[in-house]
Amino acid sequence: MFTRIVKMQFEAKNTPVFLNNFEGVKEEIRNFPGCTFLELYRDKTDKTIFFTYSRWNAESDLENYRKSDLFKNVWSQTKALFKTRAEAWSVDTLHSLK
Repeated sequence: MFTRIVKMQFEAKNTPVFLNNFEGVKEEIRNFPGCTFLELYRDKTDKTIFFTYSRWNAESDLENYRKSDLFKNVWSQTKALFKTRAEAWSVDTLHSLK
């Protein structure tokens, strides 16, 4: 299992559009085969910066999602709203304290 973190910054006028779009697809993304967790975060000081935090069973699951029509549609709509280029990281959990 690993985590994918994506940082996105939007034009201020586009943040409501992004949030509305995310609301419409979040369940589909979360229920995509191999996705076990999905959260959306918003920066406390810059309200145009968002992060998605998702957990995947295997890298192949994320790759299958990235090749899917769902991702292609979501990403094409999302990318058009950016102020800056998105950044993404795939990370392994070394420790987890609950």
